[in-house]
Amino acid sequence: MARDDRPPLDDAETPRATYDRIAEHFSSTREYPWPEVESFLDDYAAAASEAASADAGEPARGLDVGCGNGRHAEAMADHVPRVVGLDASRGLLEQARERSAERGFDAALVQGDASSLPLCDDSVAVAVYVATLHHLRPRTARVASLSELARVLAPGGRALVSAWSVEHDRFDADEGFDTTVDWTLPGGERVPRYYHIYDTDEFAADLEASALSVVESFVSSGNCYAVVGPADETAAGDAS
Repeated sequence: MARDDRPPLDDAETPRATYDRIAEHFSSTREYPWPEVESFLDDYAAAASEAASADAGEPARGLDVGCGNGRHAEAMADHVPRVVGLDASRGLLEQARERSAERGFDAALVQGDASSLPLCDDSVAVAVYVATLHHLRPRTARVASLSELARVLAPGGRALVSAWSVEHDRFDADEGFDTTVDWTLPGGERVPRYYHIYDTDEFAADLEASALSVVESFVSSGNCYAVVGPADETAAGDAS
């Protein structure tokens, strides 16, 4: 998308209103978890197994921020005994409840704001925050949401964060920008969705401005990704 072809941002409603309008159709197109999420969860499970000891503390909790129809919460439930799925959209949470009932996985589904998570400090062992950060505006809200993720991550906890990137082949840009991307409903109605499209340097800058530390960063399938932990820990690897 060339810069002078971008649609007006005022056309987009809040993410909550947008996804309430498109929830059922959107959910029908989101059947499977992303491979990057599955790989992250597999790596978490392997590391957790190696670190297992006689500690009989509270069972680990997983968190899916922007859980949508619950496809990633379902994948997480295979690795973590307690899962919380949070989304701003009641419509999407209803889709997640239906999925949970049909497929027999347990998740506590909560309506909430990614920039003010309704969870205690240090209460989450593993989290995914994918395809949601880019819907928040302005930048201060995005950075605040990343710091909220850091707040709820327990010492040693890990999260996978993603956002849509200029590396995606639908965009013709080198720097991050704001735009809207339409969702087309059956019958042809077009619903604009606000996005902040990141460049890799900007994604790194927002992570650095937050209370997170970056363990690993990469680009895949047109998205910026980072594996992160609480900022008071020494990163386990260099960001690429």
